[in-house]
Amino acid sequence: MVLATAINVSNNTQELVCWSDALSVGIEEIDEQHKVLVDLLNQLHTAIIQHHGSESSNRILIELVEYTRIHFAVEESLMRILGYPEYEEHKHHHSLLINEVRMLVTKLHNGKKSISFELLHFLKIWLTKHIMDEDRQYVPFLIRAGVNRKHQQQSWMGKFWNTLTH
Repeated sequence: MVLATAINVSNNTQELVCWSDALSVGIEEIDEQHKVLVDLLNQLHTAIIQHHGSESSNRILIELVEYTRIHFAVEESLMRILGYPEYEEHKHHHSLLINEVRMLVTKLHNGKKSISFELLHFLKIWLTKHIMDEDRQYVPFLIRAGVNRKHQQQSWMGKFWNTLTH
């Protein structure tokens, strides 16, 4: 099963998801954004297993949610501009995840739930499955529509994110 290969936990116990070619969609801009999502998920995992405290974990979770929203907006903009026929369905999947994660964050802030391995497992499975199953479906269309597989310089998304986080 391809999914199992992509989400194997490495020998490094700090890493929940190991980036691999199995997670690549083949468009560098999108892959770079997915790598940020994987890194944030791994940071959250590390914060939990090293007992950095709920403030640190919550900060990383909020950063993960915000970056996910930005990433989804980029994907959806590309799909909408280029006329991807499954745009509405893909956007709906994004909305479902954002709503589910928002509910979890609300529960966290209200003290009804803590960031747990259950939440991490949900995020890990969702992220890897979404990339490998749903995101890969739009790639051939985007490439046929003229999206470049490689970028020559740091993407505008990368520059924007760096200004927010540094």
